[in-house]
Amino acid sequence: MTNDLSNFKGPHQGQPLLTYGARPEEAQAAMVLVHGRGATAESILTLAGEFDQPGFHYLAPQAARGSWYPNSFLAPMESNEPGLSSGLQAIGDALARLKNEGVPAERTMLLGFSQGACLALEYAFRYPRRYGGVVALSGALITPPEPLMKTYASETATRQMVDGAFAETPMFLGCSDRDAHIPLERLTPSAELLRKLGGNVALKIYPNMPHTVIPDEIEIVREMMNALLAEKHR
Repeated sequence: MTNDLSNFKGPHQGQPLLTYGARPEEAQAAMVLVHGRGATAESILTLAGEFDQPGFHYLAPQAARGSWYPNSFLAPMESNEPGLSSGLQAIGDALARLKNEGVPAERTMLLGFSQGACLALEYAFRYPRRYGGVVALSGALITPPEPLMKTYASETATRQMVDGAFAETPMFLGCSDRDAHIPLERLTPSAELLRKLGGNVALKIYPNMPHTVIPDEIEIVREMMNALLAEKHR
């Protein structure tokens, strides 16, 4: 599933794009961090300090009025426009900036929390390729994965649903088993669909975890970052 958003203009275009960490020309890798509903680019950038990876350059786009789209990610997608498409464009703009600065997508990780996790996963799904990594902390695909799984298994599978499109991109989905915003029944199909597209997907369900980011998730992401940095020196 792909959309051409190259000329899309919406509420999130023209919003701040914050940076942190190593300068792009000196960075060994990069990460685009996507904040959750009611949060800010500045707040999601605090994770960079916890990751403690000096070789990374970080970019964090800001959503207009603190929300990428107005309704639940489970609502009909058209009800979340134009915010949804504008948010996807904001991620695309960040990746394009990194590419222009010499950091390609295969050296760039996408990470989001909550609403930002849903948006980051949706971007990767719509534009599947090799990324440095994809991380969804308390989030799932916005596009309903179940009907696409059936399409994929059928003889009429579209060319967009190609085995190996992600080229073994490392992916991590972490979520509570009772998250008020992300139902469990959406998580497993999301992970399965991403695997069908060639993602190396790890799904971890945490018992009774609140809607937050916990140290175990930080450590998993840090290990993914270390692995990406190690690839640079092979």
